[in-house]
Amino acid sequence: MTSAADMRGADVLTLSNFTPRAALELFDTARRAKADITPFRRVLDGRSFALLFEKPSLRTKMSFEVGIAKLGGQPVFMDHGAQRLGARESVRDYAKNLERWVDGIIARVYLQTALEEMAEAARCPVINALSDRFHPCQALADLFTLFELAGHDAGRLRAMRLAYVGDGNNVCHSLMHAATLLGVGMTVVTPRGYAPAEDVTRECEAFAKAAGSTFAVTADLHAVEGHDAVYTDVWVSMGQGGGVDEVTRRRKVFAKYTVDAGLMERASRGRPAPAVFMHCLPAQRGMEVTDEVIDSARSVVYDQAENRMWAQNALLVHMYGNGQHHQPGAT
Repeated sequence: MTSAADMRGADVLTLSNFTPRAALELFDTARRAKADITPFRRVLDGRSFALLFEKPSLRTKMSFEVGIAKLGGQPVFMDHGAQRLGARESVRDYAKNLERWVDGIIARVYLQTALEEMAEAARCPVINALSDRFHPCQALADLFTLFELAGHDAGRLRAMRLAYVGDGNNVCHSLMHAATLLGVGMTVVTPRGYAPAEDVTRECEAFAKAAGSTFAVTADLHAVEGHDAVYTDVWVSMGQGGGVDEVTRRRKVFAKYTVDAGLMERASRGRPAPAVFMHCLPAQRGMEVTDEVIDSARSVVYDQAENRMWAQNALLVHMYGNGQHHQPGAT
């Protein structure tokens, strides 16, 4: 997507096909909508959206349902917690039916391949609301949060450095995409054997090179030094197999990667202000982050949660509108 205009009618399954221009135009729309939603209230008039959720959710469900309603659309929630997509009928048949009734499919699923199959079959756009590989809407909200901290200045945003500490999972993948595309220096710190996927790492190395920024993946916790933000996620994501033994093993492996006050202090060294703390939530307090950090004045986790709605609304504006102010009463 070269610009935000390219989002119109497009699927959003990953951020790997975004450009810095497209992301920044989306952020500008999110900024305007957050300041005053009134001009955007009719963008989705007469449009309906299927929200297919195989996984439990608070932020994703609420931010899409409330956000779509704010834009004048109708969300239709479909709980697939007890029945996986493809179990009752093929993913293709499901998508071909939905396209006859709704204007878009927003899916929170276990498998990225299910999203890809649905997007290939459906004539209406499909938005990835989380899969095993990516979480693009979360990453857009995260970088929009940093954009706000940078005073809505793209140059100041590019001067920032972001450290991710923990599991190289779906959240990490999309965060890497967003940061490296926008020229934000990024360091990913994971235990050995838990690094992000090699293909995503290669993509982000190329994005960072094109942007003239830094990008590194390491197991060395000392690498967090000199960053403006520290981000972490749960050590065991929903749907990961292995049961109790896997949870116990991960807790042991990740124990020294807990984000505590000492790690935040180390991250802040050499930067103009103390590092902020970021987390996509829900958090396992006392595991990947201490209460002292997540409840501190430098924590922006609730700003990130709010910005899920504004980033997603901006995405919907560009996918279904023209990205400009929509005056009440306009067609």
